[in-house]
Formats: sequence, structure tokens, C-alpha cells
Amino acid sequence: MIKISSFLIILALTAAPFLTPSAAAQATSMKIGFVNSAEVLMGYPAAQEINKQLDGIARGWQAELEKMSRELQTKYADFQKKEPLLKDEEKQLRRQELVELENRGIAYRQDKFASDGELARLTDSLLTPIKQKVIRVIEQVAADEKLDFIFDRNDQIMVVLYGDPKYDYTNLVIDKLKRGK
Repeated sequence: MIKISSFLIILALTAAPFLTPSAAAQATSMKIGFVNSAEVLMGYPAAQEINKQLDGIARGWQAELEKMSRELQTKYADFQKKEPLLKDEEKQLRRQELVELENRGIAYRQDKFASDGELARLTDSLLTPIKQKVIRVIEQVAADEKLDFIFDRNDQIMVVLYGDPKYDYTNLVIDKLKRGK
């Protein structure tokens, strides 16, 4: 730990002469803040209501999936009992029916619960207006508090939610990439 702090002190002392007075003043006047977006959404009643809606829809789809699974299990158990008594053609038909039931369950799960499934699309469409409103409020807080940057202090991802346009170097980077520098 001592080595790291002494390294930082040496780095600060060697960099100090290269900072112009305006750059040093600008660096010290920069204000940064953070929010926890997950906590904001959990505390926002409109987002809570949408999450309740989505949970209800997901529970209904999960119940349908469980019903399909029980039907498959019942038919499979019935097939296993009767298999020795069935003719080859009948066995083949029953096996095909079981495969079709299993495939329907897989397709249903994929359609409803996959990362690009109906639940994900519905979640995105319902939460997008809420997220946009949250961002507008974050921008307003940044303006009111004279903050240059607001970061998300979420346990899962760290994202810049607001940045003063004068600190945005995106176009410069794109320009340099296009020029091949």
C-alpha cells in the first residue's frame, strides 16, 4: 500500500509542472456525482407498477409452460406403460407426438423468455419511457447542482449517465479513426 501511495505522490509532483494554470483550475473545479439507477427504479412508483405488471405476465406464461411440461410427463409415463403392448407404427406415432410436445415447450419458452423474447421486448417497451424520464431528471439534477458528470453507482455496471458536452471527445475519436491516425 505504501508503494502505491508514494507512486501517486511522485506522479502528481511530476505532472504538476505540465499543467497550465487554467487546466489545473479546470480540473479542480470539475464536479462529479453519482446515482444508483437500480435504487432509483425501485423507489419510483411508476417503475414499481410496471414491474408488477411484468411479473404477472411472466407468472402466467410460466404457468402455461408448467402445464405443457406436466402434459408431456403424463403422456410420456402413459407411453412407457403401454409401449410393450403397442405395434411399431403406434410406438413411432407416440414417440413423434412426444417429440412434438417437447419441441412446442422449448419453442414457447424461447418465444416468451429468451433474451430477445416477448418478455424482454415488453419490458423494454414499458420501461423505456420510465428510463427516459429518469435520465431527464438526472440531467436536471446535474444542471441544478452544477455537476459536470453523473455516474451510475449500480452493482452490475458503471455507466456515465450524464456528461457535460464540453468533455465529450466522441467526435474527435471518430474523426481520428476515419483518418486512420
